[in-house]
Amino acid sequence: MCMKKFYIFLLASLLLVSCSDRGLDVGSKFDELGWGNPDTPVVPDDPDNPGETDDSDDGPVKPAGKRCFIWIEGNANFKDYGDSRENIARDMAKIADCGFTDIVLDVRPAGAGGDVLFKTDKCQQVEFMGAWVDGSYVKVERHSDWDYLQAFIEEGHKAGLRVYAGFNTFCGGHESGLGQNGILFRDPQMRQHATVLNTDDGLRSIMNVWADEKFFNLVHPDVQNYIFGLLEDLAAYEDLDGIILDRGRFYDFRSDFSDYTRSEFEKYIGKKVTIWPEDVLPVGHENGDFVPNPKPQYFMEWIEFRAKVIHDFMEQARATVKGVNPDVDFGAYVGGWYEQYYTYGPNWASPSYSASRVFPSWATQKYDSFGFSDMLDVQIIGAYASYNAVYGNYEWSMQGFCRLAKEKTRNAPGLLIGGPDVGNWNWDGNATISQELSAVTQSVTACGNECDGYFLFDLCHLKLEPRKWDAAKEGISQLNSK
Repeated sequence: MCMKKFYIFLLASLLLVSCSDRGLDVGSKFDELGWGNPDTPVVPDDPDNPGETDDSDDGPVKPAGKRCFIWIEGNANFKDYGDSRENIARDMAKIADCGFTDIVLDVRPAGAGGDVLFKTDKCQQVEFMGAWVDGSYVKVERHSDWDYLQAFIEEGHKAGLRVYAGFNTFCGGHESGLGQNGILFRDPQMRQHATVLNTDDGLRSIMNVWADEKFFNLVHPDVQNYIFGLLEDLAAYEDLDGIILDRGRFYDFRSDFSDYTRSEFEKYIGKKVTIWPEDVLPVGHENGDFVPNPKPQYFMEWIEFRAKVIHDFMEQARATVKGVNPDVDFGAYVGGWYEQYYTYGPNWASPSYSASRVFPSWATQKYDSFGFSDMLDVQIIGAYASYNAVYGNYEWSMQGFCRLAKEKTRNAPGLLIGGPDVGNWNWDGNATISQELSAVTQSVTACGNECDGYFLFDLCHLKLEPRKWDAAKEGISQLNSK
């Protein structure tokens, strides 16, 4: 096994031990490795204070230094916030005091099957999620009916924070020992649009295989229109600063192989596929295998097609959001591992970046044209490297992830926010707390200096190890001390 695949395997294994059941976008942020995770700122001179709310109703002052984002994942933090606005106010103040300028609040959690924590009549509100509490995986229920997102907007703005809504795009169900949730379990019509996987046992709906997260077939217009409807209602929040699409991708390399997608692909290439799916991708081909050898007849066109589907979806999603409120930032989270990320479909680079020149084994010139970073106001890069790989020029170092992402997005000003997962990075199991704290501090400048700002996943890791608050605060102070 090559070292790169070894590290990917090791990461995927260890990421299962999270402060929630989410994984990463290589299984949450983790299943994207294949096993299944703006505006120019305006801020105060004091880097420990992200800004005070001005006298108008326009929300917090935009920071003048580097922006620093912290993600608030749904499952892991739900037990603290589902029924306690007081806890929300307390932690927004603490986040601001640490020096963060922006939060991304998970309001359509994958761990709730894509049910929501904002006002809409198009989807059910979150009733429960699973979370690790005192060493046990338990059901955390919500009993309050006040507006969860609105509370964060109000309390976040009071603290001087900008508030973004994190939106798990193509998740439609979730299943665990605690139960099932999500529209794919409730609505027989939508269940027909669950993604179909190309497995060793043949073509099977994801509803009929083991997978805690159940994905839609994102190719189908009924699915896209359902998502656009949710985005319309989310963008209607008057004081929301932005929306970040998470998991705007296919489930994995094995999807989607439905009859509908086959028909759309055949329209794309202008001919019938004689042997399906083998003429596109070998049976049961996993993400970690990357380019099959030999390549199937239509492999390159298949990679193009999937990228085009996501490109066109992103274009319409942006138009949907901006049509409701042009002042709401439209953004996306993506994993920084571009060399492997194509297996999930998205081309998150600029359309002027030549992936076909750098990665000719899987990218064509048509693929290049389906880059979508130019559509985004904010692009968050998951620089999910080990605690002992902060610096470097290569993928699988935090600095390298960010530096290479900047190249791929053609140095677009004010766009890129990058950073690590500061809880699922002890891959060798040997990190001391001193090493972890040092890595937190170093990650801020290593990523923030390469990008237009810094990103930390996830709030729960600071709450589980309170010394990480001070480590992050020190790094943010250094980043904005210039």
